[in-house]
Amino acid sequence: MHISNSASCQLSRHNSKCTLGHTALLDCPHSCKSFSQTFVFPCLCSGVHRTSLPSPMFSRNDVSIWSILKKCIGMELSKIAMPVIFNEPLSFLQRLTEYMEHTYLIHQANATTDSVERMKCVAAFAVSAVASQWERTGKPFNPLLGETYELIRDDLGFRWVSEQVSHHPPVSAFHAEGLKEDFVFHGSIYPKLKFWGKSIEAEPKGIITLELPKYNEAYTWTNPSCCVHNIIVGQLWIEQYGNVEVINHKTGERCSMTFKPCGLFGKELHKVEGYIQDKSKKKLCAIYGKWTECLYAVDATTFDRCLCLFPFEEMPLPDAETVQVIPGSELIWKITPRPDNSAKFYAFSTFAMQLNELDESMAGVIPPTDSRLRPDICAMENGDIDLASAEKKRLEEKQRVARKNRTKSTEEWKTRWFQQGPNPHNKAQDWLYSKGYWDRKYAQLPDIY
Repeated sequence: MHISNSASCQLSRHNSKCTLGHTALLDCPHSCKSFSQTFVFPCLCSGVHRTSLPSPMFSRNDVSIWSILKKCIGMELSKIAMPVIFNEPLSFLQRLTEYMEHTYLIHQANATTDSVERMKCVAAFAVSAVASQWERTGKPFNPLLGETYELIRDDLGFRWVSEQVSHHPPVSAFHAEGLKEDFVFHGSIYPKLKFWGKSIEAEPKGIITLELPKYNEAYTWTNPSCCVHNIIVGQLWIEQYGNVEVINHKTGERCSMTFKPCGLFGKELHKVEGYIQDKSKKKLCAIYGKWTECLYAVDATTFDRCLCLFPFEEMPLPDAETVQVIPGSELIWKITPRPDNSAKFYAFSTFAMQLNELDESMAGVIPPTDSRLRPDICAMENGDIDLASAEKKRLEEKQRVARKNRTKSTEEWKTRWFQQGPNPHNKAQDWLYSKGYWDRKYAQLPDIY
């Protein structure tokens, strides 16, 4: 059965059936007395993915962010309650799930027997993981302690689970696996946000790991830093910068890439350049492109010669192209184009628009801690900014009270699906999946909403 956007059914927390007659998927997870009005959820039949959100984003033009941030210069923003108007209707756990939009690159890595070709694919996957941030100036909601998010995509060949394992500092742990047991992708991220007067900097501390059992290989890397500029006045824009080193712990090969800062005249904006090297640091090939668009591989000698003879900023560009393609280059990744309605919906990609979907297959299955069920996110997605703000404040206060009560009783918070420990490949501190989530036994989960 196909449901068009105009006829997509709506599921209420308080109604047993949606407007198209489908049985309600989920009961209200907490007292209905806290609601000033009914929440409405998009409900889709299994296998149908939506192509828009229930309501377009709000204008932020009438809100002065300076009045909020002027006392926060140099401070870490994760400890500051921000107005909901600056959010987008996704939890940070869901934002992390966008790493998986280009999962086909992992499948391509598995399909080649050459380790250098695999490294090209894995490096492209590492770059593609940050591509979703392009033009995304809304802040994801801070996950509540104990919040979870799962995603199963048969069409992309993976399932994902994540959990907010710590509140101070905020740490999000995730674990994804191929449905054919052909890969494992996991990590833990501690996003440090700071305000510097005209910009907000995000430093995503934490290790990311990709394991390919077929080749007994493990790759690790860290994400680049991100900065949102012109917070106070002017057009908002985003840059990623820093060094990213993808290491193959079996072969010793590594791909060292530099996400270039904008520079004085903006010539370096969005550029990524680097080399794949063997364990003796011999250059095997060069990688170049833009994290907002595409990534190419080319012979290292050719790349170096072109840089010397024709610096990129002096090379002529074909119409509609912003990356100078060196002759003999191989395209290894190209971003999936944003949908035409993206600007109306928080600059979301099609993949991002689908992250809050609820479909028939989830009935009585997903845990009550899933991000899809957060009242503030649901209210914002459905266009009720006042309710979203009220629910956000209520949830934050509920979390503070719960933490205070644990302190009084000397009770410690217990994570459900992840345990802290050393990363098995580089021994760095990490949060590792302890199994059991997919057994679907959720009776003892906390009431966080």
